[in-house]
Amino acid sequence: MGEQQEGSELLEGPAVALQGPLHQFHMGLGSRDQQLPRGRQVPQSLGRRRNPAPSAPIRPVHRVRSLGLVAAVPASSKGGAAAHEEERGADRRGSPGLAPPCGMEVAAAAAAAGTSSPGGAEDGGVVIAGSPILEAGAQAEAAELLPFLAPGARADLQAVAARHVLALTGSGPGRALLAGQAALLRALAELAAAPAPAPACDAARALVNLAADPGLHEPLLAADRGLPARLLGRALDPQWPWADEAAAALANLSRESEPCAAVMAVLAAPEPGEPVLERLVRALCTPGYNARAPLHYLGPLLSNLSQRPAARAFLLDPDRCVIQRLLPLTQYPDSSVRRGGVVGTLRNCCFEHRHHEWLLGSEVDILPFLLLPLAGPEDFSEEEMERLPVDLQYLPPDKQREPDADIRKMLIEAVMLLTATAAGRRQVRDQGAYLVLRELHSWEPEPAVRVTCEKLIQVLIGDEPECGMGNLLEVQVPEELEHRLQQLDRQEQERCEQERQTPQPQRQRPASP
Repeated sequence: MGEQQEGSELLEGPAVALQGPLHQFHMGLGSRDQQLPRGRQVPQSLGRRRNPAPSAPIRPVHRVRSLGLVAAVPASSKGGAAAHEEERGADRRGSPGLAPPCGMEVAAAAAAAGTSSPGGAEDGGVVIAGSPILEAGAQAEAAELLPFLAPGARADLQAVAARHVLALTGSGPGRALLAGQAALLRALAELAAAPAPAPACDAARALVNLAADPGLHEPLLAADRGLPARLLGRALDPQWPWADEAAAALANLSRESEPCAAVMAVLAAPEPGEPVLERLVRALCTPGYNARAPLHYLGPLLSNLSQRPAARAFLLDPDRCVIQRLLPLTQYPDSSVRRGGVVGTLRNCCFEHRHHEWLLGSEVDILPFLLLPLAGPEDFSEEEMERLPVDLQYLPPDKQREPDADIRKMLIEAVMLLTATAAGRRQVRDQGAYLVLRELHSWEPEPAVRVTCEKLIQVLIGDEPECGMGNLLEVQVPEELEHRLQQLDRQEQERCEQERQTPQPQRQRPASP
């Protein structure tokens, strides 16, 4: 299941930003924070937030990068949202937020829908791009599909019309065309939740593609204000076969602030029985909740929702025991999508520094769950082994690290956030986090992840900040320095990209504290 929105990056890949993406919590070791000298200064890591207000929105940590464009994405391609049966359960993250929704070849989309490729409209096929028909008569042609998508239309005609719409959503021009068809979008939303024999699957996949385009969020919600509630109801229906498609559409839709607020309003609406957000967490954490759908995309959905203060307050409520149920999923073996969504959720929750003592304490004990996926089979001395939590001691020789670089980066950033306070830094040090990070740094093949690891190591081995700077999440950064750090960010990204493309000599371990 990299990430954090680039333009909004907090995982961007999704991306998170409490007043700025996690990438703004520059933790030094010479890259972005080289201008902040070590010693009694703010550790070059967490001190970039200009507005510590907890209500500042975190950008979606899990921007389902390509939960979009599902229509004809083969299982080997990057980025689709499980559009085909063979893709169900596959370990393909939507977008932890590192790349914008990807496009797909129009010809492939048309082939998947059984229509002609660009350039011909045989058998009634819809010409999607590269034709004067699109410019002259596309609006009228799209409007002609509406009667066949309406409730009560013949099922076979509904299926053909839904396939045509799905093909259109596979290209930018096709999605732009549909953006101006409010009635058609509303009919598509209703069809996505309609029982058999309606072609709900193709309709739901079309919504996944449409929601992957941020420019379509407003038209979708304007066409059907009840869309979030409709999709959420189907995603949490244990008998609905296309529940994962509904969850994927919601995950794409909730990446941006306004539609995320609309989804959150549905979750917060009073209903008899347990809260809807509780039902979502239960569905995500219960194996076999829906025997006909894997529900992996509930992970990215929850990650996006955790950008809202109300969602974080629910997740961090000590009386609900929600975080404790999510922790085992950091090592969920069957889907990196679900794993990445849960890790992104935990990372967003770690922005709430008032809960750090509880998170690190015995009631939750979050640190071993964040470090274990980063640990390998290395042997430590007896003295070093005793410093580690019990769950990280004497790991088997076949222990594997988290294979997804985006998830490894999010795990490191979550630990980094937990070091924002003096008490948190002390507890992270005492539990031997440095030992795990030292070995990870020696092994890590991805430059961007390695840089993040270096910054956290500097926080752990560096001097404590001066009095009055104990909470690094509340340090005010001068505007001039903020601009300088942004420039260093860009330079660092360029260096990482160059390093990724150039073979590197063997690296040395960071110095021991």
